[in-house]
Amino acid sequence: MVTSPLSASGGSRLQTKCVHASLRARSPAWDADAVTTPPPGLRERKKQATREALREAALRLAVEHGPDQVRVEDIAEAAGVSPRTYNNYFASREQAIVSAVSADREARIAAAVAARPAGVRLADAIAEAVVEQYTNTGEHEHEALLLITTRTALRDAFLDTTAGIEAPLTAVIAERIGDVGAHAARVLAASVAAAVRIALEGWLQPTGNAEAAGGFGTGGLVVPSGSLPDRLRAALAPLTPAFDAAEQRTQP
Repeated sequence: MVTSPLSASGGSRLQTKCVHASLRARSPAWDADAVTTPPPGLRERKKQATREALREAALRLAVEHGPDQVRVEDIAEAAGVSPRTYNNYFASREQAIVSAVSADREARIAAAVAARPAGVRLADAIAEAVVEQYTNTGEHEHEALLLITTRTALRDAFLDTTAGIEAPLTAVIAERIGDVGAHAARVLAASVAAAVRIALEGWLQPTGNAEAAGGFGTGGLVVPSGSLPDRLRAALAPLTPAFDAAEQRTQP
């Protein structure tokens, strides 16, 4: 059996401390469940259960054997589905592993923004929603984050998930700014997704020769640097004037 990168030596313990420290600064949470949605039907519940089973199997196998030793066929078998069914949910093993930390995050961000009172500044609502959803992690999420710091392919898949923020956040912003138009809402939402990706890239930026060469993710292990909440807020801050201007145009 291949030794799990999480069960390794002092390097992994250092990772754990660094990840936990950089996630520690939290913002006051609000109840995103205040946004009510219709309960999913039977078919959707089955799909959600399958996705969850694949996600859990991918993370468990990656922790036990190391991500490089896990095949799509192994994940599918552990989840009790066929490889063909697996491909209906994830395009790679990296996507499935990363999903353990990113699952439904984009929808939760949008729901949290929508749940904020109308009087709350839109830029502030979005920043707090992003920070909360990227730092409010449980045991499984921490396991996935530790794996992500050990493999370039996992880091790339993790960064790619930020694109999913755009669509649900576009709808929420469009509802908030009204007559400004869907085009402006999409531009603003896409800007948020780009800012989040930039913050995460900085947080997971390799040091030493890889950084000096200007290449991201060319090495193996990286240790997250700095406070992730601070990085997220700093990346989102330049968007504040654009959000303020969009809101002002909706006022009588």
